[in-house]
Amino acid sequence: MVDQNYRWYPVYTRSRAEKKAHEELNRKGILSYLPLKKTVKQWSDRKKIVEEPLIKSYLFAYISAKEYAEVLMTNGVARFIYFSSQIASIPDQQINDLKLLLATDADLELIDYDIKPGERVLIKAGPFKGIIAELVSLQNKQRIILRLQNMGYSININTSIAFVEPL
Repeated sequence: MVDQNYRWYPVYTRSRAEKKAHEELNRKGILSYLPLKKTVKQWSDRKKIVEEPLIKSYLFAYISAKEYAEVLMTNGVARFIYFSSQIASIPDQQINDLKLLLATDADLELIDYDIKPGERVLIKAGPFKGIIAELVSLQNKQRIILRLQNMGYSININTSIAFVEPL
């Protein structure tokens, strides 16, 4: 029996093919999400603000199990991400949290190493209100870490310690 439930699945793309794969999936009528961040690029004669993928070679597809093959046959898509020999899925709330983080002009820093669990906190004010995160101290600054389950990544954001409360 094929699972008919729609979920967000992380998809690994070929190097530097995230935008193309995202466009192709949308052209096929498959809902996908490519988290982009704005960055300033410096050339010898000018500076320019460009949008780059937040997580290199990753995008998210909102599909059911019957659409796995269609996603894999998309130009630019390499494979699905597996954990414990099953295709990983991302909870809807985490995708919504990621969209909320990227909608602000916050200074986001992607950390691709595993962070030891700290104190879980609820952000009670500011642009990240309602997000549950982990609190860690980095370089004598208080920062909030939002862990993306099933992906091996965490997002490091700046927010005031006064905006958080322990759970």
